[in-house]
Amino acid sequence: MRKVAFHTLGCKLNFSETSTLGRMFEERGYARVEEHENPDVLVLNTCSVTDNADKKCRQIIRQFRTQSPQAYVVVVGCYAQLKPQEIADIPGVNAVLGAAEKFRIFDVLNTFEKDSTVQVCASEISQANTFTAAYSLADRTRTFLKVQDGCDYHCSFCTIPLARGASRSDTIDNVLRAARKIAESGTKEIVLTGVNTGDFGLIEGQRLYHFYDLVQALEQDTPIERIRISSIEPNLLTDELIDFVAQSKKFMPHFHVPLQSGSDKILKFMRRKYLSELYKSRVERIKSRMPLACIGVDVIVGFPNESQEDFLDTYHFLNSLPVSYLHVFPYSERANTRAADMENTVTATQKKERAAMLGILSEKKKRFFYEQNLGLVHSVLWENAPKNGLLEGFTQNYVRLSTPYRPELPNTTQNVLVEAERFMFQMV
Repeated sequence: MRKVAFHTLGCKLNFSETSTLGRMFEERGYARVEEHENPDVLVLNTCSVTDNADKKCRQIIRQFRTQSPQAYVVVVGCYAQLKPQEIADIPGVNAVLGAAEKFRIFDVLNTFEKDSTVQVCASEISQANTFTAAYSLADRTRTFLKVQDGCDYHCSFCTIPLARGASRSDTIDNVLRAARKIAESGTKEIVLTGVNTGDFGLIEGQRLYHFYDLVQALEQDTPIERIRISSIEPNLLTDELIDFVAQSKKFMPHFHVPLQSGSDKILKFMRRKYLSELYKSRVERIKSRMPLACIGVDVIVGFPNESQEDFLDTYHFLNSLPVSYLHVFPYSERANTRAADMENTVTATQKKERAAMLGILSEKKKRFFYEQNLGLVHSVLWENAPKNGLLEGFTQNYVRLSTPYRPELPNTTQNVLVEAERFMFQMV
């Protein structure tokens, strides 16, 4: 029996796709193993959101070449689509598959036998025009279920439309079938994922559904206990959707809403589809309907033309909002984006300083949010894997708690009194 290992970089969508690739290998008789267990094939699923993600990919390939020189190394994912030849030039790589080829891996590569040349199969991104369903299964207590792929927004800093193609979705019926299968496996929680999840409903360029149609169907027609929305653009987070989650028995009071900047000037440079006032109204609507809802925020610091005044606008804007935590990203220039041609760049030192300031603000926001839950009883879904004698789990509103391990607890929900000594601050 041949062995295959996987290494995944980047977003939850990548993890769902890696899991699906793993099942494809298992169906063909491969044993799935860890990277250190001398696999015959290694599939590296890459990210390319930042320059650091590209560097991480190259580093992993070098490490793996030393660790398992006999393995056939296949690189897929966003970096593979954007820069296939750059990856092919890295010693140790045997094949590079683009966005349209990664789920055709057995058609393209077949034997996985090393050759003197690297096999590069990366079509133009326009060829990535079909939706391939994917979900993670048996990896964690929760499952990442892919419902949408690609993006039509073309923000000035982002390469995702170049790496994944146009926005496209699964059908509602297919999503429901996948959700039922996931529930049958014993998994308690689904996280809906996509590149632009709230844009769900485009099939072959035609809008057949809206995201609200999907969440209603999942609520009514699946036995899954918990559902989360991984991330949703503020312009797609409608009053209708917020109000639905507020009264839902399945959808958790947890939102991750990208902001990127609190400066309207910078939002316009970024070509975002909203300004700060709309973002503020979305947060206020959530909190008016669900006072203890968790709200996560993505922020980019150091975007071209971001002055210190612009950054302070972002800082004060976030400080004024009842959000729960921040994911902070120093701006990373990406080739073939509008932002790469902008002048007036921010220095690396300035980016570092601004990121640090927002990091401190995030910790304050997170601690305040956690403390609001003290003394309350919440339903916690306990994780499968104990760590140092403790089980960790999330409340419905995404407070991470711990409890001493007991064998009957993993993958169960339990009503728990929230006490400070239970807090785990590793937000994911």
